[in-house]
Amino acid sequence: MQFSLETLVALATIIGTVASILAFVQVGAWLVLTCLVFVGLAIFAGWYARRQRGRVKASSIEIEGHSIDSLNMANIKRRINRTLVIQEALHTARIEGDNLEIFWEYAGYCRASCESAIEFSVDSDNSAPFANMTCTAFDLVHDPQMARPIRPLHIGSDGISHKLAVPFLEPLGKHSEFRVVLRCSLPGCLKSAFGYYSATLSFAHENVRRTEVRLIFMDRLPEWVRVYDCNERNGAALLKSLAPVRKTRNEAEYLDAEDFRSAQSARVYAFWRHIAS
Repeated sequence: MQFSLETLVALATIIGTVASILAFVQVGAWLVLTCLVFVGLAIFAGWYARRQRGRVKASSIEIEGHSIDSLNMANIKRRINRTLVIQEALHTARIEGDNLEIFWEYAGYCRASCESAIEFSVDSDNSAPFANMTCTAFDLVHDPQMARPIRPLHIGSDGISHKLAVPFLEPLGKHSEFRVVLRCSLPGCLKSAFGYYSATLSFAHENVRRTEVRLIFMDRLPEWVRVYDCNERNGAALLKSLAPVRKTRNEAEYLDAEDFRSAQSARVYAFWRHIAS
């Protein structure tokens, strides 16, 4: 017979309560210990059930009636980085037709005794095989002239959400500073009409001192760009609409900049473009 997590929590709580009563009546040390064990199991089961519900909710995010599949997939396999502290996170996404080019620059320091790489999550609306992607990284602390390109390592399987590890040219020690640039070209990864770009942060510290997300559209310009905050508790919540900071006939640029953004956050930049005739 199988029991749900909620049922196990209820049973553990009942048994713990009964054991507590018996402990007070019999004043037996073994009953007090049994009580503590069952109460501990009840607390753990409740925490685990809540955590699993949060993960399920985080993997079913919808925006403007569209499922954000790449972010949903990324949330399922997300890993929190506990060795690096990010102080600056700069994203630039260049969108032309169904092609996406990204330029990321992350800067901060290491708080572990040793770290050899930093991971990035590259997500897209359509599946873009890693073999078709052009990805190059640079370790600006050890290579400020960007003369020694680094080929990122692909972690896991192909799909709409990629995990890439960028090795540092030299391993970091405790308090070592770093500044890493990642450039990726994802051909054919965007859909017509509704599209989105996601920017995620998954680090164990409290906040990032400076974050910038810059969207540059070429040729087919969007009718609107909206920013959504996505988390396990509330799903997707509309934060604001963005107005272009620069616009010409064939190009438009949007900027979302913020100081002290949460270091564990996900924002989706949804947009709408007319279908090309």
